[in-house]
Amino acid sequence: MRTARACTFTAFALNGFVMGMWIVHIPAIEHQVGITHAVLGWLLLFLGGGAFAGMQVCGALADRFGSRAIVLAGGALCSAMVVLPGLADSPWTLAAALLALGFGNGCLDVSMNTQAVQVERGYGRPVMSAFHAVFSVGGVIASLIGARTISWDWRPSATLAAVAVTGVLITFALVPGMLPPEPSSPATHPSQPGAPAKRRTPSQVWALGVLALLLMLCEGVANDWSVLHLKDVLDAPAATAALAYGGFATAMTVGRFLTDRAVGRFGRVFIVRYGAGLAALGLAAAALSPWVPLALLGWTLFGIGLSGCIPQFFTAAGNVDPESSGANVSRVAGLGYMGMLAGPAIIGPLTHLVPLNITFFLPVAFCAAAAVSAGILRPAHRKSPAEEPARTEA
Repeated sequence: MRTARACTFTAFALNGFVMGMWIVHIPAIEHQVGITHAVLGWLLLFLGGGAFAGMQVCGALADRFGSRAIVLAGGALCSAMVVLPGLADSPWTLAAALLALGFGNGCLDVSMNTQAVQVERGYGRPVMSAFHAVFSVGGVIASLIGARTISWDWRPSATLAAVAVTGVLITFALVPGMLPPEPSSPATHPSQPGAPAKRRTPSQVWALGVLALLLMLCEGVANDWSVLHLKDVLDAPAATAALAYGGFATAMTVGRFLTDRAVGRFGRVFIVRYGAGLAALGLAAAALSPWVPLALLGWTLFGIGLSGCIPQFFTAAGNVDPESSGANVSRVAGLGYMGMLAGPAIIGPLTHLVPLNITFFLPVAFCAAAAVSAGILRPAHRKSPAEEPARTEA
């Protein structure tokens, strides 16, 4: 189990690193292709669409062949495809490159989360949030390495090619240590031989997916609008405005490292209910604050509140039906990813009607809705110690 957990940590860090290396090279690739910010915004939809498709395809494959095999395919594909944006020379080739990279990212995302659910089930205690924290650490490593290679004037194609080779090698090294597919339970299958019965997605999974969509939309708002909020609404200097996202991202990472212990003591419902409530309070404070320090504190509280919520949805979805973990996790991850993409699309048009800080009360309402609906995380019946902690959930 320790080896499987370490290998799963590595998969999350690799995913964060590979995607982070693409992100830090966006300005250079945008210049290389010769497109505007507006065109880039449209092209990024191909990245999101590819990721959504990869999640839906590989969720079912993970249930059929085991998440370990799909991590191998997804990790190698995601790593190899990251070189393509660096080779793009037109908007159309960049669109195709982002579609391929997104598909690989979606495959790796859903398969590593499915493996993480299996590892957590084997441990018998919460460990999911730490995996998501390590994903963020992979992004930090990418930003540091990317900054160095850019300062050396390395071409994006050369840097991303090195990332691709490294990622593929790491994938092949880590996968053997992961957990094999769990044996099927005869009680959950019909006795007739032949094709297995088609399983309907439980309504609880769709409810978890909707909550993931709402809260990941809120996370997308912080990614895209926190810096602009301080700069345009509060007239903060650019360097100070950057601290808004820095505080949010740091709080998200640290919070996820601490969440597993809190889940073990208080339960998943408690974490989402009070975490989403704290996020709503923090974002409301940032939106209403006339002072930069209070706004920075608000964005930091927003990050602390959101930090532990999303991993709980993945764990809950994976435990609704252990034999359909991959498909159920893919539903929640796919809807959550749609929310992440929808954040800028919703907030942007609203700024034509009301000031930017007032638009933040829409994600505040989403956080409040998630807090009220947190009870959906309770399992229909007790399945494992990892699914429900020893203490009664709040």
